[in-house]
Amino acid sequence: MLIYALLHLTGYDLPMEELKNFRQLHSKTAGHPEYGITPGVETTTGPLGQGITNAVGMALAEKLLAQEFNRDDEDTNYHIVDHFTYAFLGDGCMMEGISHEACALAGTLRLSKLVAFYDDNGISIDGHVEGWFTDDTPKRFEAYGWNVIAGVDGHNPAAIDAAVKAAKAQAHNLDGKPTLICCKTVIGMGSPNKAGTHDVHGAALGAAEVQATRDALGWTSAPFEIPADIAAAWNAVARGANAERAWRVGFEAYRSQYPELAAEFERRMAGDLQTSYAEKLPAVLETIAANATAFATRKSSQNALDVIAPLVPEFFGGSADLTGSNLTNFKGCVRAGRDTWGNHLSYGVREFGMAAIMNGMALHGGYIPYGGTFLTFSDYSRNAIRMAALMKIRVIHVFTHDSIGLGEDGPTHQSVEHIPSMRIIPGLDVWRPADGLETAVAWACAVERRDGPSALCLSRQNLPRLADAGMVDNIRKGGYILSEMENPQAVIVSTGSELELAMKAQATLAAEGIATRVVSMPCSNVFDRQSDAYQEMVIPFNTPAVAIEAAHPDFWRKYVGRHGVVIGMPTFGESAPAPKLYAHFGITAERVVEAVEVLVHRAAHRNAEPLPDTVVPSSN
Repeated sequence: MLIYALLHLTGYDLPMEELKNFRQLHSKTAGHPEYGITPGVETTTGPLGQGITNAVGMALAEKLLAQEFNRDDEDTNYHIVDHFTYAFLGDGCMMEGISHEACALAGTLRLSKLVAFYDDNGISIDGHVEGWFTDDTPKRFEAYGWNVIAGVDGHNPAAIDAAVKAAKAQAHNLDGKPTLICCKTVIGMGSPNKAGTHDVHGAALGAAEVQATRDALGWTSAPFEIPADIAAAWNAVARGANAERAWRVGFEAYRSQYPELAAEFERRMAGDLQTSYAEKLPAVLETIAANATAFATRKSSQNALDVIAPLVPEFFGGSADLTGSNLTNFKGCVRAGRDTWGNHLSYGVREFGMAAIMNGMALHGGYIPYGGTFLTFSDYSRNAIRMAALMKIRVIHVFTHDSIGLGEDGPTHQSVEHIPSMRIIPGLDVWRPADGLETAVAWACAVERRDGPSALCLSRQNLPRLADAGMVDNIRKGGYILSEMENPQAVIVSTGSELELAMKAQATLAAEGIATRVVSMPCSNVFDRQSDAYQEMVIPFNTPAVAIEAAHPDFWRKYVGRHGVVIGMPTFGESAPAPKLYAHFGITAERVVEAVEVLVHRAAHRNAEPLPDTVVPSSN
């Protein structure tokens, strides 16, 4: 409620009726603030530690954009990107491991225009934190390389104002640091009977204690009524309008001197792609499709980045200490450093932190962030991925080493359940491409998508070329007919590295006189958004179907039905060379052939036998 009250008081479009509707269906005042729902809310928070990590991403975006667009002439400084990022965090945020990941990196990168207020009230839901949280937080942040202002009375506006001024003053020094302002507070201050206790953490005071608090504070106005003098003192509409007007005057002066840079800045902050992107992409995809070399799709991803990145200068890539494995770097990329602009960052071993920092960068605007790690480590990133989907922001995750195909590293690194479980995150598009063209199209779709995140799941092992340039539009539909035979008796659905097995099975079955259709499903999420007619055309309901994917099989039941067959990985993998693992777990073309033979046989006999009298056939 604090942020909602402040937004209302300062003049955002959040009327008092919305505050009265707190935590009610379809209100703008949800139990946790939601980006895109409530005016003035800049990120969705709730999962502790992600707010400060988003703030690190925002501060990083500000610093990079300033380095990229600001200009200093002999007489004039054109600083069109010049703002501080403020974050508010508590004991719970400090306990979450992601706060370490993000804040350590913020210190290393010297994000000096990041100011964090630590609400040190010593309380969490279970009570007083000294039983489980005894860190020396100021020393911890000093070790990170932060400027720490300790011992601030969090109930003294003058003390807080002085701390903020000190933080901002040092931020402009060459050795400026991010600042942590440690505010000592009493939770529920003003409540005579509950102040300083966990009883006021997320719970209403109750009518009696509300009245006691009003009496103690001397507050006589009716509930939800703000005295005119207080409302006027808080209202910041005029001050905000003046600040925006001053910025726009400065920006127009910048435009007169640097018209191309000004236009580029506006385009990127609006989230639009260059016009040359759409113009040049078809030729890029044709070139990729023409390359018959077998590549691991992680390498196909890098090949795609090499030619797409020049069309998307707002790319900001990175990897959680696996750049050489994820292949997220591209030709001409510049490594970002402490005080050095770049468009590719080594995040260190910080998968969760990387994901939430990317969310912050996307929320800030100006960059399209993407980051890589092994697919099995998506578990570390998962809640930040979920938050990106909830906020509908453009973030791209590159997950390599996507199955038992990675081989000898064994079951700790072999993803089994990860792809199916990510596919059910609402709003997340999960791509598992099978060759170079599908990989490039996956990148294009992820870049073009403005209403949610995407994940690209890529192989370690080489895969043959299967799609051709004429299939681009169909690949964009998430699922399509890759190989068709006349009057198919069964459909074989597959993704990624197993699509090659589906094609081999089709050839074997053809020699037996069994016609099949092979469907490639690089992104089931996109396929499911197609029309019912298209889905039925690709995978007819009454045609027997087999799915093959080196992942947990249950997901595919919605496509093959109860009577179809899924060849997958219901167990964890083992350590061995990839070909031996595929044979051991029965993920083979031979298994597909056997499954199709059985289904075709069943279908033939079912059609030959009359229905029992108790079954009434549909006339639809």
